[in-house]
Amino acid sequence: MKLVVVSAGLSVPSSTRLLGDRLAARAAGRTSADVTVVELRDLAVEIAHNFTNGFPGRALGAAFDAVAAADGLIVVTPVFSASYSGLFKSFFDALSVHDEGALAGKPVLIAATGGTARHSLVLDHALRPLFAYLRAVVVPTGVYAASEDWGAEGLDGRIERAAGELAALMTGLSTVRKSAGESPAVVPFEAQLAALKP
Repeated sequence: MKLVVVSAGLSVPSSTRLLGDRLAARAAGRTSADVTVVELRDLAVEIAHNFTNGFPGRALGAAFDAVAAADGLIVVTPVFSASYSGLFKSFFDALSVHDEGALAGKPVLIAATGGTARHSLVLDHALRPLFAYLRAVVVPTGVYAASEDWGAEGLDGRIERAAGELAALMTGLSTVRKSAGESPAVVPFEAQLAALKP
């Protein structure tokens, strides 16, 4: 199985990348998935060029292929102006132009980081609608980490719950696909829901 983390963190080290790594470690531990990390910071120039010339560069094309081939996706963005970052949105805009159905039926765990807990609604007001529009299957629990959450009680529990939901969905859909010989885009919604049940 393949698990891809898309991180839109800009700094080094990045709390956004750290959250993505922690989520991936928990999910991969339950699924034995191979983890690939796509750092959008490294693709910023190619993303901009993709909009102007219509073709992804080599690294961006490889990132698109990794996301399309993934059995599950963890997407993590810092919060800017109460929403996802422009770099994050640009990547998924370019991906949907390149391959409109790349995320259709794909399990996605949404996560975000920010300086204050007041921006935690970004998960439900920005990220969840974006990935619903892209026809992904968004796991019920999103994870938001404010500055004060690191090392505090509660974050580990949210990470564990969200990673468990993603792992269950990835494992369930993988089983459904293998038994039915179906592609990720055509797995029935009822089967997707059943995969989440314990």
